Amino acid sequence: MPTVHLGLGSNVGDRLAALRAALARLSELGPVEAVSSVYETAPVGVLDQPPFLNACATIATELSPREVLSRARDAERALGRAERRRWGPREIDVDVLLFGDLRVAEADLVVPHPRMTERAFVLVPLAEIAGGAVVPGTGATVAALLERLPRTAGDVVRVAPPSALRGPDATDARRPP
Repeated sequence: MPTVHLGLGSNVGDRLAALRAALARLSELGPVEAVSSVYETAPVGVLDQPPFLNACATIATELSPREVLSRARDAERALGRAERRRWGPREIDVDVLLFGDLRVAEADLVVPHPRMTERAFVLVPLAEIAGGAVVPGTGATVAALLERLPRTAGDVVRVAPPSALRGPDATDARRPP
């Protein structure tokens, strides 16, 4: 069964609750094999917006990349994502980062995610759960790509352990663990 790595982000409303709800819906795709810690990150692209909470999840699925994208978009809509400007605020954002060793290039679906290798808010949580995964087309692992990425102090701050995404009794993501 292929493994899909998904990126989750939220910076509107109860960010942690949005990540939890997204993970719960995405678990319908197949068994959740791994969940990263939760990280707070500064926005990228559009800077005049609140900080994000980000995490990654690994799910085994028999679905196609197109079906996973469709279900991810359904989850976003069900959780109240409003269409705003590109890279603007989001109630929830779900990105298909990696899908096994597949490469997909379609108008609305590109795998590996086209900007993931440039973004610490993706690579830090992904490296936590899939550091040894090779990013197709790069010949490099997630961990190696993270190591090469220019970083600034405090760009990605761990605010909660993986258990924070598993339920309401988990650690409050506003406090460092």
